[in-house]
Order: sequence, then C-alpha cells, then structure tokens
Amino acid sequence: MDDSSKIQREEWLAKADILTEALPYMRQYAGQTIVVKYGGHAMGDAALSRAFARDVVLLKQVGLHPVVVHGGGPQIGAMLERMKIKSEFVDGLRVTDAATVEIVEMVLSGSINKEIVAAIAGAGGRAAGLSGKDAGLIQATKLTRTTRDEDSNIERVLDLGFVGQPTKVDPRILNVFASSEIIPVIAPLGLGADGETFNINADTAAGAIAIATGASRLLLLTDVEGVLDKNKVLIKEMNVAEARDRMADGTLTGGMIPKVETCIEAIVGGVEAAVIVDGRTLHATLLEIFTAHGSGTMIRNR
Repeated sequence: MDDSSKIQREEWLAKADILTEALPYMRQYAGQTIVVKYGGHAMGDAALSRAFARDVVLLKQVGLHPVVVHGGGPQIGAMLERMKIKSEFVDGLRVTDAATVEIVEMVLSGSINKEIVAAIAGAGGRAAGLSGKDAGLIQATKLTRTTRDEDSNIERVLDLGFVGQPTKVDPRILNVFASSEIIPVIAPLGLGADGETFNINADTAAGAIAIATGASRLLLLTDVEGVLDKNKVLIKEMNVAEARDRMADGTLTGGMIPKVETCIEAIVGGVEAAVIVDGRTLHATLLEIFTAHGSGTMIRNR
C-alpha cells in the first residue's frame, strides 16, 4: 500500500469513528445552518483541503445547511508580490488601495473560490461560488482605525483604504441555497453605497452571515488549538461574560482577540454558539458538530 492509500485509509477510519458517535447528533442539527470560516492551514494543506470538502458534503447530505466563508491572505500576498504591488498591515488588516483591491477581488472571487467549489464537486457535492457583492449579500462601509500619538496624546484616524465592515447582510440568496442541494462558498467582499468593492476580514464576514441566516453554529477554523489560558491549557468552553473577562485580564492576546470578539458579536446577534476550531485537525468540523467532546473552544451565552 502506497503512502497516498494509507493516508486515505486512515482518513476514512477516522471518519467512521466520528460517524459512529455522530448518529444521535444528526437529527438534532437537521435543517440548521452552520457557517464555517475556512482558512489558514486547513486551506493550505492538500490533504486537509480534501477532507474539509468531503466533510462539508457530508453535512449537506445529512440535512444540515453548511455555508462556507473563506479567507485567502497568503494567496493575496503572493499575487501582490508577483505584481510588484507593496502592501502593509495595520492591526492585522491589509491596507487596501485601489490597485490592491483589484488583486484581492481577483484572487478571492477567482482562483480561491473556484478551487473550493471544485473540491466540493470532487467530493460528490454541488457548490456555487459567490462573493458578498452578489445579489446584495453584503453591504459594507469603510472601516477605520484610530491611533494615539504617545508624545502629543493626539488621536488620529488611519486610512485603511478599501477595507470594509458589513453594515447589512441580505440572506435571501442563501435561503434559496438552503432549500436546494447546493453549498454556498462565499468570498468576503462587500459592496459600498457608491458601488465600491470592500475587502472584509473573513472572520467578520462569517460572523455577520451567521447572524443574518440565524445559524445555530459559527465555526472559525484557525491555526491554533483554540483559546488557551495563561498556563497555555486549552479552554474548552466559555460563556460571553467569561470571554470578556479573559480579554480584560490579558489572557487573550494578538489575533485571538478579534476572533473572540467576532464570536461574542455572533452570539449577541442570536447565534447559539461560536467555536474557534483547530483547522489543522483532520475532520475538525465533524468533530465539533457531531461529537460530545467537540473541537477547540466553544463560546455560548450560558
């Protein structure tokens, strides 16, 4: 047996174990919407990408309504480098001028989106790729950040260009997909009031879509185990108050803060629970939804 066959056999054995445990949960989630932000290592690793596509197809087959929202930072960065367009980051957000936003749209709505659609088709499913600009899905406005000069204590506004934040999500096109066998795959772009294209953080877009669709779960696939406490031990579950406390006391740092903020906003907006999931784990999405122990860190109201 070659290495490829061994990997596939191990993958299906792992899935069989999950499905044995999953049977009681399938009926519980039937007919519910699950929004998954797909990115990071899970997207960049070929084996994990194939497994993710199969898992999403399985969710649809057993009666759930998965919605995939994808990122693409590394791919955008690579294309900008090829085009010799310089870019910089402020608070983890790519400053997006007119030239950059054209590349962002080309990569997100083009190559990345269609690769995911093709992977789902290859796994036996049917998917449709779209961006937040299609059918008025995501309306957006310019996102701003402020900074304070340490010497003068004067606050100034940073211009991030065409970086946006959702102001309204119209879920009607997603409702159509939910009543069909098609899985929507969404590039996180928004349409401005004057027709501008805005680049939206994929976590933020996924959270807004989860609220608008009345999703029962928001899953944010990332490149870490989940939220860790000050001793670097995984926190398996928190309520909103505990999550806010851990932000205030410095337990959460760096890129984990905006992810937890997105989770809190989704829950306050009506999503039952949001989970920060280790996308490096094979079948992480299935493990979270269909097993008692779950995967990563769950945040919920209670």
